[in-house]
Amino acid sequence: MNQKDKLLTIGQFAAMHGINKKTLMWYDEIGLFKPAAINPENGYRCYSYHQSPILETILLLRELDVSIGEIQHFMKNRSADSLKRLLEEKMTALDLQITHLQAVRTLLATHHRNMDTLLNMDLSEITIIEKEERCLITVAIDRETSFEREVELITAETEKYRLGRLHKATYGSMISVASLQAGRYDDYSLLFIEIPFLPYRNGLHITPGGKYLRAFHKGDWSLLPKRYREIFDYAKEHDLTLHGFSYEMGINENVIDRIEDYIVQIDIPILE
Repeated sequence: MNQKDKLLTIGQFAAMHGINKKTLMWYDEIGLFKPAAINPENGYRCYSYHQSPILETILLLRELDVSIGEIQHFMKNRSADSLKRLLEEKMTALDLQITHLQAVRTLLATHHRNMDTLLNMDLSEITIIEKEERCLITVAIDRETSFEREVELITAETEKYRLGRLHKATYGSMISVASLQAGRYDDYSLLFIEIPFLPYRNGLHITPGGKYLRAFHKGDWSLLPKRYREIFDYAKEHDLTLHGFSYEMGINENVIDRIEDYIVQIDIPILE
């Protein structure tokens, strides 16, 4: 007799598939997966090696969070076509989950990087960094835009892009270099939202890739113009031409209680 034709005990069959034998007993009780035979002497369930592919399919579907009801329906109508359609549905759902997890991973990395910056930063330092091109969602504002209106605009955009929760993106404000050079330090024109893995779409703001000046400002926002003057003095001293927008983003909101401790990261593109 072929060794594969021998019947296995429920314990042997469960161990072979890395599951508890109680799972097989439950599958039998609900009619999802029956043993190949019942030992007439002791009533024990016995399984055939040839049942393994079917059980593995059930276990795969369970791992994909397919409900017992869905699996039971599939088992009653099992075919290559029905399995293909079911797997396609689950692959689509899994792709969305992977994208979500990648986005969460990117945000965690951003927060981790911000915390590392906080622990090692010199607030007086101005540095040159390299940044990759990014896509940003932007919301137009002006000096008359109230804080309440800004919140409404940001909320509308998060709903538009189905973010669900604010932690799934990073936020900041933009002011043009031309306004800063003209001394109009309150001339903010855009708020931005950065969503990890956001594909390019018409209408999105593209931040240029390349070199940026990076500086930080802590505390009273009324002193921010002074920091900008220091940044432009640094650029002039090092013969650097700044252009486009200054991108401001808070990096420590989640670890402070006082606005006086708020730290703004300032990134401005360098024309090369």
